[in-house]
Amino acid sequence: MKITPKITPIYQTSVFKFDDLNELEQYFGEPGSRYLYSRNGNPNSDELAEAVNKLEGGAGAVATGSGMAAIFAAILACCQAGDHVLCAADIYGGSSALLNAELSRMGITASYVPFEQLYELAEFVQPTTRLLLAETISNPLLRVADLRRLAAECHRHGLKLVVDNTFASPVITQPLALGADIVLHSVTKYISGHSDVTAGVVVAADEEVVARLRQIGIFYGLTLSPMESWLAVRGLKTLRLRMREHSRNALIVAQFLEQHPKVRQVNYPGLDAHPQHALAAEQGAGQFGGMMSFLLDDDAEVVNAFMQRSRRFPFAPSLAGVDSSLSYPLGTSHRSLTTEQQQQLGITVGLVRLSVGIEPIEELLADLAQALG
Repeated sequence: MKITPKITPIYQTSVFKFDDLNELEQYFGEPGSRYLYSRNGNPNSDELAEAVNKLEGGAGAVATGSGMAAIFAAILACCQAGDHVLCAADIYGGSSALLNAELSRMGITASYVPFEQLYELAEFVQPTTRLLLAETISNPLLRVADLRRLAAECHRHGLKLVVDNTFASPVITQPLALGADIVLHSVTKYISGHSDVTAGVVVAADEEVVARLRQIGIFYGLTLSPMESWLAVRGLKTLRLRMREHSRNALIVAQFLEQHPKVRQVNYPGLDAHPQHALAAEQGAGQFGGMMSFLLDDDAEVVNAFMQRSRRFPFAPSLAGVDSSLSYPLGTSHRSLTTEQQQQLGITVGLVRLSVGIEPIEELLADLAQALG
């Protein structure tokens, strides 16, 4: 009986069988012809990597066990001991913690570039500088990088541009098409979309970099498990639909918050008042995603009261699920920064980050109104 499943099965196995030595030699002589050991690759993780690679328009991709593993792999693909990395100051706190706490121990140093100076890198570049790490839409202040301009500036100095595209997703922006060399995602977020997967993916424009990423994935054991891969592929199939609804709901929520007397500031690229609104509209084909942040009074009790009253935005320090949530950058994602760094970035006591889901918008607005009231 012939069995042809419409959906790829879950290959929940750690190892694959060979009939004889000829098949073993085929594995090593014809890369990609078969599987040996799931850490080296498995059909499910390859399916996820290939699907994201297609969306991003790359030469190849590798699925990893988390977004942090994806960042680690991307940097290691370009750097070795003695090298230097530039990093946008406006970045996920975990990225800066990785650079400061762990990669520094491997002899890879880092310097941080303020957002306003991203397109003038000369004073930051050292002879050993290899890359710049930046985000399409920054976490948590929602600043938007001009990727075409940034890529040109990086390449002028012989640097690779590595872009964390998690907040935008490949539906909104494709950094490789704008000149980036490597793009990465925390698949945990929009690509999976249902808050039930921990995964990452790295996509490269150059085949040699892809080969290096695969080697790093195998040797460091970064490979994603079959089950997580299968769940992420299932989530990816509705990404376009979800991003459309995330973007629609978020714009309405941002406009509501913008008019609320207890909200001091709203950071959302879809608002006309956002400093990079026109750029975000161009790079995102009119979609702006479901992430935003806003400022309440710089009083922990005010923030606590809002969190305790809200029912549709539970305090959950992640993002991009179909269900809305809120987070507190000062106490979670950017906790490892010094007080001076937090203040320089504008990450204060009153800053709250929202991940706007795809629920009925009237329910979200009603909840925000009563929580702020």
